Amino acid sequence: MKPLNIKREVERLSNILGKAEGCLDIRELSARIQYLDQVIGQANFWKNPALGYQILQEIEYSIFYKHQKYQRWYSILEDIKAAVELLEASADEQLLQETQTNLNQLQQELETAEIRQLLTDPNDRKGSLVTITAEVSDANAQDWAYILLRMYYRWAERHNYLLYVVEESCGDVAGIKSATLEFTGRYAYGYLKSETGTHQLQRISPFDVNSKLHPSLAKVEVIPISEESVELEIPEKDLQITKWCWNGQNINSSEIWVRLVHISTGITVFCDQQRSRMENKQKALVILKIKLWALMQAQSVQQLAAIQPQPINTLSNKPIQEYILHPDKNVKDFRTEVATTSVAEVLNGEIDLFIKAYLQQQNQTVGVSKEVFNNSQ
Repeated sequence: MKPLNIKREVERLSNILGKAEGCLDIRELSARIQYLDQVIGQANFWKNPALGYQILQEIEYSIFYKHQKYQRWYSILEDIKAAVELLEASADEQLLQETQTNLNQLQQELETAEIRQLLTDPNDRKGSLVTITAEVSDANAQDWAYILLRMYYRWAERHNYLLYVVEESCGDVAGIKSATLEFTGRYAYGYLKSETGTHQLQRISPFDVNSKLHPSLAKVEVIPISEESVELEIPEKDLQITKWCWNGQNINSSEIWVRLVHISTGITVFCDQQRSRMENKQKALVILKIKLWALMQAQSVQQLAAIQPQPINTLSNKPIQEYILHPDKNVKDFRTEVATTSVAEVLNGEIDLFIKAYLQQQNQTVGVSKEVFNNSQ
């Protein structure tokens, strides 16, 4: 990038930071810190650990982090401006490369901030469970499900999320039949909720000796991980528990998987990644509670018994995104009409383009208008 182009990009980023500064009321933040310090100092502060943890998070992320993050961005931008002035006076290849690196870093971080300001739902800050399911039992669909799993894994790496595989059911020939991933970290649900739906792949099948063009479908379900779900009490009579056995007898075996079914709703959880059958059962129960809590919120009910039974497969078969590898290369989101020919990059986890467009569309739909820095913690 030439110094002139860098200068233009610096002007754009300066405008973004100017908006952020307008949202950052130092006096208000200082007053809030003083108030929270008084709350922390009260003798009964830790009588409610959940509330205490939330207050500490607010201090760390919503106040100090905001201010420090802004100061860092401002400092990087000023360094870039100074470097541009030097480059305009005299060419310096090393300085140009350093400036470009700093600019790329600032662009990426402000891009993340711009997306986060769109995350206004209370659930957006939570972790998430992502379940990927091959639509049909053939090698193409199961391989496609695995490609999606790998895509989300690499996206998590890029954004420093902790990713844990809850369960993974291998395909008959290749890929996976299904998998459930647990993303731990702030805003994981807010980012990934846009992925809920059916994803379609079109390519020359690597499993077809005639090299025919094959469409493949896989469904992705994303739900928030709510701390409140821990409090749910599920009666034993409402659960169907399946464990591996041989001729009806439980024996010592490497098969330690556990499947839980909530009878009234049909919600099923399978866990096989823990070290023992007991740990798999405990993990399956945690996941089941998370799914039931999400269903309670969706149906606006307060009691577990009030949940209305629903079909197990509730996602539409109509694709939300299409990934074309032949004859042309293209990825398109049918909801936002956003598309790119950078298919390899998308499948390597670079999906923020689609996430941002979806969130912008949703915010426009509900009439939400926020400044960049409101939620950039």
